[in-house]
Amino acid sequence: MREKTEEKRLAILRALREASGPIGSSRITEWLAAMGHDISERTVRFHLLEMDKAGLTENLGRGGRAITPRGLKELSTARAFEKVGYLSAKIDQMTYNMSFDPATKSGTVVVNVSLIERSDLRRSAPQIRRVYAAGYAMGKLMALLPPGRQVGQIAVPEGSVGITTVCSITLSGVLAANGIPINPRFGGLLELREHRPTRFVEFINYDGSTLDPLEVFIRSVMTDYVGATASGNGLIGVGFREVPADSRDHVASLDDQMHRVGLGGVFMLGWPGRPLLEIPVSEGRLGFIVIGGLNPVAILEEQGIRVHQTGAMAGLLDYEELFHYEELEDQARQLS
Repeated sequence: MREKTEEKRLAILRALREASGPIGSSRITEWLAAMGHDISERTVRFHLLEMDKAGLTENLGRGGRAITPRGLKELSTARAFEKVGYLSAKIDQMTYNMSFDPATKSGTVVVNVSLIERSDLRRSAPQIRRVYAAGYAMGKLMALLPPGRQVGQIAVPEGSVGITTVCSITLSGVLAANGIPINPRFGGLLELREHRPTRFVEFINYDGSTLDPLEVFIRSVMTDYVGATASGNGLIGVGFREVPADSRDHVASLDDQMHRVGLGGVFMLGWPGRPLLEIPVSEGRLGFIVIGGLNPVAILEEQGIRVHQTGAMAGLLDYEELFHYEELEDQARQLS
């Protein structure tokens, strides 16, 4: 009984999290029914009252209910085994929802948002530029979010700024929109020697993790962008993808288009049926390595600049809001 009650309350919290604003019990009941939950509106109201008392939800009167920060934390920590596979599902969702078209240079791209102290922005800028200049970022474009701005579930608090980088899922979205199905396999740490990729030293499969692999590596300070950008010897974050073997030329063409509009993507493109850096590839497919979108902020952790929150695949941002990384110092001066 207790497990069923927890399952229903977690489902209600998910409905509130996914909503664009406060919603009432009838809307929540409809959302739960669509997700396969057999629950009455009366029961939903009962659970909402209990969750109000626990501080997980907030009653806004006629405006409906909203999830609280405590409720969001509960969702992020509760029943971790249920979240295995969540990352793969989120990748699929973001791939489907983004709308960027490199031919018209318009639409939304998937972005990561990392929060740092506003006072750290000026000294962070040269470090971030190093990663972009070395070619270890997803293209050449980025954005800064001021306090009060929100992307997805990440809101920039007062005294902070959001470092916004393009997520590698943007490339997956462009490929999918052009009829190329993607199989995202894992995120890993790639060893560089004299700027050349040599081997994977660590990796985490997307479908077996509740966390983004690159976030794990960054938080554990397992990367080495100081070395990678200075001498060409270091460890950088990448993703490993598979696509149909016959799509190689098409993938290469679309990657060229992405580079021309400042978004980049493919770091290494393999051949049909052949291993790529000793990683075996499924029959009838080819593998490719894509640069990690969080790479520009990883160097900050290495340099002792605290990143308070790292949000991989935080949400969608219009392409027109991005600027070239060489403008970062000017943009930083306006915010600091």
